[in-house]
Amino acid sequence: MTDQLAEMPTDWRRALAIVAHPDDLEYGASAAIATWIDGGRECVYVLATSGEAGIDTLPPGEAAPLRESEQRASAAAVGVDTVEFLGHPDGVIAYGTALRRDFAAAVRRHRPDLVLTLNHHDTWPGGTHWNTPDHRAVGRAVLDAVADAGNRWIFPDLVDEGLMPWDGVRYVAVAGSPRPTHAVDAAAGLDRAVASLLCHRTYIEALTTEDPQTYCRSFLEGNMAAAAERFGGRPAVTFELFGR
Repeated sequence: MTDQLAEMPTDWRRALAIVAHPDDLEYGASAAIATWIDGGRECVYVLATSGEAGIDTLPPGEAAPLRESEQRASAAAVGVDTVEFLGHPDGVIAYGTALRRDFAAAVRRHRPDLVLTLNHHDTWPGGTHWNTPDHRAVGRAVLDAVADAGNRWIFPDLVDEGLMPWDGVRYVAVAGSPRPTHAVDAAAGLDRAVASLLCHRTYIEALTTEDPQTYCRSFLEGNMAAAAERFGGRPAVTFELFGR
C-alpha cells in the first residue's frame, strides 16, 4: 500500500517563501498558499533572482523587470502583498555563505513560523528529470539559513544592521519534493492558483504553444489529483516537512 501523506500542521501564523525564480511557487504551492491566507495566515515571497535568464527570446535586461511585474501580479492573485527580489544572477546561483546570509537576513526580517522553499533534491518526483542548479542551491541554502538566522554569532554583521536573531521557525516545508511527507487540501485555492500561474503569461507563451489557460489548469489539476491518491482522495499540494 502506498504510504499516506500526513496533514500539514496548522499551529503557525506567518510564512516566508524563499525560492529561486518567478513562477517557482506558482507551479503548485500557490494553491496551498491561497488556502492558508483564506484561513487568516500571512505569507511573504522572497525571490533570489528576477528570472532574467528564463526566456530565450528576451535579453535579461528586458526580461527582469517584466518577470518581476508578473511575479507581483501572481502573488497578489493569491493574496500575497509583499514580494522581494534579492538580485542574485539567474541560472548561476552559487550555494555558499553569501546566499545563506541573504536568506538568514530575510528570515530575521520577516520572523516567520514556517519557511517554504522549492525542491532541493537532485531530481523531481519520478526521478527521471534532473533538477536545476538554482533550485538545488537555493533549497539547500534555505534549509541552512533557517538555523543561521537563530545564531547571533553567524553573520554577526546582521545584528549591526538591526536584524536580531530569530529562532522562531518551527517548520520548513519543501514544495515539489520527490520525498513528500505532508499535504494540504488545496481544492479551494485551485482557481486562484490557476490565475496566479497565468500571470506569468510571457514565460508560459515562450514555454509552450498550448493555450495558456488550458496549460495552467491541466498542469495544476494533474499534480493535485496525483497527490490525492495518497491523501484520502482529496486534491492536494504536497510538501516534504522538516520540523525544528
